[in-house]
Amino acid sequence: MRDEIRNNPDSGVLHVTFERAGEQIIAEGGALLARDTAIDMKTSLHGGLVSALKRRVTAGESLFQNTFTATAPMQSMRLAPAPEGAIERIVLRSGMEVFLQSGAYLASTAGIAFDTKWQGAKGFFVGGLSLLRAYGDGLIWISSYGGIHTIDVGREHPGYLCDNTHLLAFTEGLRYQVRKLAGLKGLFLSGEGLVCEFHGHGRIWLQTRNPAALSAFLHPFRPVGGGH
Repeated sequence: MRDEIRNNPDSGVLHVTFERAGEQIIAEGGALLARDTAIDMKTSLHGGLVSALKRRVTAGESLFQNTFTATAPMQSMRLAPAPEGAIERIVLRSGMEVFLQSGAYLASTAGIAFDTKWQGAKGFFVGGLSLLRAYGDGLIWISSYGGIHTIDVGREHPGYLCDNTHLLAFTEGLRYQVRKLAGLKGLFLSGEGLVCEFHGHGRIWLQTRNPAALSAFLHPFRPVGGGH
């Protein structure tokens, strides 16, 4: 199949063209924008009920996923994430792993498998850190709220800190610790929440916006009932 990402960084759309009958792409429920009518679509609890429930509870992903299968060459389809933001393609090969923040997964090819990694109560404080582990051989497309920036941790950047709510994904080979930026005083007075501190060798993907900040900005403007 061929894929092309259009309209980044504000309104990313994934355009997929199948080159052979039988090629497949799996996507989050609700991600479909448009498709050729002859493409077959099946909705399922991907990986079974237990796996789907784990992904829903610990990683915030949809219970149901849609599998799209080409019935002829050159059929095409378009996928788009719910938030306004960008899409990025990640290539995985056998033996590689990437960890996705809650809500980052958009779609993947059939050779990719997933499970969840529980981070405990601390990880869910101030925006959360619940991870979806992806591994296998194929492609993953992730989506962000806002633009996507990458940081390569290693020789040039031996250690890196990022805000918990801006973390989108990272590769294996990185050790990380979730902690407060500067003690309790920093947590409550600096405007920053928890951070992830990374060391090792690998890549981090960051999103430039976070839903928690938008919610806090809009909260004072919410309609308030009159009480009658």
